[in-house]
Amino acid sequence: MKYFPLLELPEEIQALVVERVARNSFQDLYGLKASSKSMKALAKRRGVYHFYDVLSVPWELNMPSSLLKSCYAEGNPSTLYIKGVQFFFSFGLKEEWISLMKRAADAGYERVVYTHAMTEQSFVVMGSILLVFQENQFIG
Repeated sequence: MKYFPLLELPEEIQALVVERVARNSFQDLYGLKASSKSMKALAKRRGVYHFYDVLSVPWELNMPSSLLKSCYAEGNPSTLYIKGVQFFFSFGLKEEWISLMKRAADAGYERVVYTHAMTEQSFVVMGSILLVFQENQFIG
């Protein structure tokens, strides 16, 4: 089988390949990094952190916190979602949670698009129910 000479492509195209691999699989990305020094250098560029899907990594692997911080700093949608969940369930910060979920949804992170829409809708419905309850409390 003849192999495609990836290293002969322009660096911009190689960077796009690395970003796509990062989006698809951590295992493939680490395999790509091990394939050559230039691929390793491209995989260490900060922009690649935006494309990791940290929720696809088994939690038993104990992902380094520095990797999560780098992903969050790049606006990585999966880490925005994780941070939002932490803000809501650990600290009770509803507005921050909604804001981070919206940023992740706007970035096209499929896992959060539905969750964000349903969460916003449930808060609207709950707010309406509380308003009706408060009005009835003053009337009756």
